[in-house]
Amino acid sequence: MANVQPILDGNRLALSRLISEIENNSPKGQEVLSDLFSHTGKAQLIGVTGAPGTGKSSLVNQIAYHYRHPTDGSNPKTVAIVAVDPSSPFSGGAVLGDRIRMNSLSGDPGVFIRSMATRGSLGGLSKTTSGVVQAFDAANYQIIIIETVGAGQDEVDIARLAHTTLVIEAPGLGDDIQAIKAGIMEIADILVVNKADRPGVENTERALRNNLQLAHPVKKNFQHHGQSMEIESTKISNESIWVPPILRTVATEGIGLPELLEKIAEHREYLVDTGDIGLRERARLTAEFDQRLEDLLLYNLLENLEDGVYENVISDLLNRRLSPSLAAKSLIEKGAK
Repeated sequence: MANVQPILDGNRLALSRLISEIENNSPKGQEVLSDLFSHTGKAQLIGVTGAPGTGKSSLVNQIAYHYRHPTDGSNPKTVAIVAVDPSSPFSGGAVLGDRIRMNSLSGDPGVFIRSMATRGSLGGLSKTTSGVVQAFDAANYQIIIIETVGAGQDEVDIARLAHTTLVIEAPGLGDDIQAIKAGIMEIADILVVNKADRPGVENTERALRNNLQLAHPVKKNFQHHGQSMEIESTKISNESIWVPPILRTVATEGIGLPELLEKIAEHREYLVDTGDIGLRERARLTAEFDQRLEDLLLYNLLENLEDGVYENVISDLLNRRLSPSLAAKSLIEKGAK
């Protein structure tokens, strides 16, 4: 059994090293994560996504700052930020742009910022993001904010990982609502119109409100490995349905942040009161389990193949002797022997 006490004690150096092991998917990192798993499940997970140029990083900076310096007399909360950046085409590492924009949090021992590279993963997150979140959870960070890469398309993975998902919009981006076309409007628990001091904010808010009125949300529908995953509310009366509020913020000036944190707290209470938080956790862990199972099965299959079998099947595929589906079936049959 791995020594996990330094992580549980919040040792930042030990935590940094563990996160590097997790990102590299090393056996040591997976062993420590397994030993830490029973200590997770306490943190509040907040996802932040949206199109580029909406000010996601500035907003995350302000959210973290307000949790560390509450204005309502409550105690400061420890905050971890997982900022998923695009991969460098040269090193494969994260670009680290978000850390530059979050310099106001530097030096605060109650804040831990970690940038991660997508490493080619779609969905706005890295494949190891959930493991990093678990490490922060075990290290007793009360609030964990996950900011997606910001491509603006297919970033629905965040809805499975976070308890509360913020979709950020901004006026004047050349389209009324970028998120509608990207298909991420449906994952929003809270809609935020950032840069609300710009012209056109009324049009942006009106378009968002009209889109919400197209269908009264009763359930959330996620796609996982091409399969539809629905999370239904335990109550379906109109009183129990969470309709995403639309808030205006100006992150660079801290305008609208107290109201945003209040809505995040309200959504957390809603999830607890309706039992949806348990259903979301089930969907999240099931999705992660399915991904791990798929990875392990593929790894074991390729490990057990005799030399040259994989290359022969690829050759048959390239020469059109086997279709992709038949090639996969042939490989599985050969691996089972």
